Amino acid sequence: MRVLIVEDDVRIASIVKRTLSEAGYAADARHTTGAGLEAFAVEEYDLVILDVMLAGEERGGFNVCRSIRESNSDVPILMLTALDKIKSRVDGLDSGADDYLVKPVHVLELLARVRALLRRAPRATLPVLKVSGVTLDPATRVVVRGGRTIMLTAKEFSVLHYLMRNAGRVVSTTELIDHAWDANYDGYSNVVQTYVRYIRKKLNGYGETDLIETRRGSGYIMQSDA
Repeated sequence: MRVLIVEDDVRIASIVKRTLSEAGYAADARHTTGAGLEAFAVEEYDLVILDVMLAGEERGGFNVCRSIRESNSDVPILMLTALDKIKSRVDGLDSGADDYLVKPVHVLELLARVRALLRRAPRATLPVLKVSGVTLDPATRVVVRGGRTIMLTAKEFSVLHYLMRNAGRVVSTTELIDHAWDANYDGYSNVVQTYVRYIRKKLNGYGETDLIETRRGSGYIMQSDA
């Protein structure tokens, strides 16, 4: 899942981004109205977190929210504000926001709100995947193979989920980076290779077939049942 954070306070943006990244989300942070809208136009996001006041604009967050809705996007939007006022919350919801969180933000509540919004989002209503004896449930984040429940980190789960959704075709390293890492990933480290290795180690029990094949120079393919 990829999240866009539009927050002009660099410190707060950094905390929110780090919190989301540690929870396994790919998070991008922008600090102005223009930069936020530009990022949203370029990338496909599963959730947007907006500060109400952006770079001195009292209604900057509301304007970004309204612009996103006017583009016919149904992406979930969570608004952050230091103003604990009914009118401010009503204005945010009227501009198209789905939820509201008053600063200072507690990270556990932030993550709970994010999970709730993603569960309700149409694009997040994903079916249970079953590929070559492996079952993955996006709602419960449970992976099972051969009767074994396999414990994956959030990032490992995200990578395996994408491979299973695209079973039977080669998935490039670039695709996996776009799905599971944020925009600051430099593309030169072997982080994808490392995570695929972690997943293989956990997925393959004694005597079980390796279901993830490496295609040198192309990417990875999850073997399908067909």
